[in-house]
Parts: sequence; C-alpha cells; structure tokens
Amino acid sequence: MPLDNPSPPDPRPVDDGALLDAYSRAVIAAVDRVGPAVVRVERLGEDGQPSAGTGSGVVIAGDGLVLTNSHVVGGAARVRLSFADGQAREARVLGDDPDTDLALLRTDLPTGTPHAVLGDSKALRRGQLVVAIGNPLGFESTVTAGVVSALGRSLRATSGRLIDDVIQTDAALNPGNSGGPLVSASGPNGGEVVGINTAMIARAQGICFAVASNTAVLTVSEFVQHGRVRRAHIGIAAETVPLPRRIGLAAASMGHGAGKRAIRISEVMPGGPAAAAGLLAGDLILSVDGMAVEGADDLVRLLGAARIGTETTVTILRGGAVQTRTLVPVERQAKA
Repeated sequence: MPLDNPSPPDPRPVDDGALLDAYSRAVIAAVDRVGPAVVRVERLGEDGQPSAGTGSGVVIAGDGLVLTNSHVVGGAARVRLSFADGQAREARVLGDDPDTDLALLRTDLPTGTPHAVLGDSKALRRGQLVVAIGNPLGFESTVTAGVVSALGRSLRATSGRLIDDVIQTDAALNPGNSGGPLVSASGPNGGEVVGINTAMIARAQGICFAVASNTAVLTVSEFVQHGRVRRAHIGIAAETVPLPRRIGLAAASMGHGAGKRAIRISEVMPGGPAAAAGLLAGDLILSVDGMAVEGADDLVRLLGAARIGTETTVTILRGGAVQTRTLVPVERQAKA
C-alpha cells in the first residue's frame, strides 16, 4: 500500500514581530508581577549609617519577610531597605546562612507593598525564559532577560561549602542586583520566583547563577523555626581519597553504596558521635544510609537537619573489610 504524501510545508512566513511581541509581553508580565516586591538592601554600621556594600532583595510574605543574599548582608544585624515607591525602612536580620548564601530579613512594609511567590524550581526546564530583577538604586527595578542554561549545578559559597541545585542562566546580573529574584516568565510557574540571584563569573560571557527557590524555601523554614539553618555533625575531620575499583564493586555487591572515591577519617573528636560508634582515624567512609560518599561535600550534604538525633548507618572500610556502624549525629555548632 503506497504511503500517503506528507503534508506540504506551511508557505506562510513566520511573523517575527508577533514572536517578539509575545516575548516582550511575557517579560513585562513577570516584571509587573514581581518588580514592585523587589527592594534595595544597604548594610548599616553600628552608628546606624550605611556601610560598604549594597544589593537587592525580594519581599516574600505580607508580614514583612524579605529574602536576599548572605554576602549582601555581610554579617550586619540591621539593614536599610528602599522600596520601589521611594520609601525606606530599617530591617533586622532573622537569619544569615553563608553556606547557601541566603539571608532572611523582617521589616514593617509600607502600605500596599506586594509580595512575590516562591515557586517550584524543580518545574524549570532548560531553555525556559527567565527574568533577573534587581533594585540597585532604590527606585524602579532593573531587568534583564534570558533563558535557563543549566540546572542542578553546584557553586562554592564563601564559607567553602558547595551550594547544590544552582540554576545557571544567561540573564545578565548587573552590579547591585545580587539577592534579587530570578523570575520565570513562561511555563506553568510563570510570574513566580524560581531563584535568588547570587553570583556572576567574570569574563565568562555573562554566565550568572541563582540559588534555587526550593533551597530557599527550606532555608527560610529553618530561619523562621530556629533562627538558623541546622546541620548535623558526627565529629570527624576527613579527606577525600581514591577508592580502588575492586573495593567499590565488592561493597556494591554486598548492598553497600560506594563510588570511585571515599573519605578517610584523619581525626575523631573525643566524645563525638563517631567516637561513640567506634570509628577510628584511618577508616574509609563509603556511604551513609546506603548513599555513596565520594567526598567531604557529599558527607556535608547528607548530614542535613533531618539527621540530627536520628540513628544513621555509616558503612566503612577497615583493614580491607567492609563494616557498618550506627551513630546518632548531633547539631553542628556555628563557628565563632
């Protein structure tokens, strides 16, 4: 039976003007929805006067919660916020977490100030249209648009810890726009904040990064409930080492997670969870609760707040034999 002839191509030319109009309308709609909630953030010194360093932030709740970058706050206890209508308010810092480069502020909002909605960053797709909004001058917002270039990237914070699930975009990040929102301008989460703009790599053709909104939601929850982001700690110092392939395969065959690397314990702190579980310097940690640990960053990521006070199984390699130990992580104390 002969195949049907394919339909001929549509002879009508693509209307570039209509496409550009649709693009503009999407960007304008996102800016109109979120722009009024974007503020300028200035650090205040002990004398109440602005000190070096400014950035942006975004109002995320009607009771005066404002989200920004930790590096914008810079350890200050108080900041000054300037709103799109020209009004200014002081705000206090509710939480500051350099490990995620996020900080939460609280202020008395001017009457009528809207708030933005933190969306689901997992719904993002590469190529999706996004808008970076900032308020570096304390007046109307500045806007740049681009697409999501990559998802699930990692970015090292000023604390040295890796920030996971970072969004990469080609929407240019202007000076003073750090801490402002990255807003989806298309898709099911159009008009929602999907990230907090955090960094730009110099001389890298405008590649910019944003902390994912899902990370921000978890961080804000910790700030509101505890005033800090809690993380677990097992009381060791360790270093990343290569893991021989045969050992990794042997561990996997026994049902224990293992990768190409492991972490070797260099020190066990007396009285800590690792010491109580019998871990020793020289042990190789292969996995935590069956999830492979290929470096210190993996261990830090796995030891989240949910593991504080919870029995946790650690798989180790000692003397050529794979063993398991059960320990109970405690809360990691912040550095002085």
